[in-house]
Amino acid sequence: MKKVFVKTQNVKDFITLTGSLQNKPEGISRMALVYGEPGLGKSRTALWWAIQNDAVYLRSSNMMTGRWFLKDLAEELGEYPNYWTADVFRQCENSLLKNPRTLIIDEIDYLLGDKNSIETIRDLHDKTNAPIILVGMPMSEKRLVKYRPLYDRLSEIIRFNSFTYSDIKEIINQLSEIPFNTESIEMVHKQSCRFRQITRIISKCEIIAKNNQISEITENILMEIVKNDKRENIKAG
Repeated sequence: MKKVFVKTQNVKDFITLTGSLQNKPEGISRMALVYGEPGLGKSRTALWWAIQNDAVYLRSSNMMTGRWFLKDLAEELGEYPNYWTADVFRQCENSLLKNPRTLIIDEIDYLLGDKNSIETIRDLHDKTNAPIILVGMPMSEKRLVKYRPLYDRLSEIIRFNSFTYSDIKEIINQLSEIPFNTESIEMVHKQSCRFRQITRIISKCEIIAKNNQISEITENILMEIVKNDKRENIKAG
């Protein structure tokens, strides 16, 4: 399988969002929310964009507290965290003021049960004007509504949607070393809606094609893979 980052429509929407966020006029909030079902590439897109644009990517963790969040953020900013929470906050604030960077906080849902963490993120935004992108699950927007001061600062909100036929065709054409015919791409579109599912199918097809000297993936080959997967699932069950 080729090592290529595929720009699906969701990725293009993310890129548009970041551009809009960075170009907000003075006085307009520079916070955004990206949310959607798992498996659509939210984290991959956020990390890819962060690397390409020297942004700060921070993944929240289960049971994370406000201090834990600040400590991890300080380290991502290249700082050695002080002992006192207030000092760590000032370290993060000063770093973002001296070297303005976009901050991406992935798995924001882990922080939505801790008011202190949410207020800390809002304070960082207000004091540094740094663009902040929150990345979360399908219910993230509804859960954020209860934190009205932060929710009102979300000037951009996008939802990652299920892959279209064009998306899946692009993913297969760019990643697979063996071409798929039109019918097989349509079959993948009907049966797979997660990126991991699609790459798993591509990987299996490549192995079968190379072992059997097949030059093109057809729907018949895919049907055999689906049947084998069902048998394996039944045995595992």
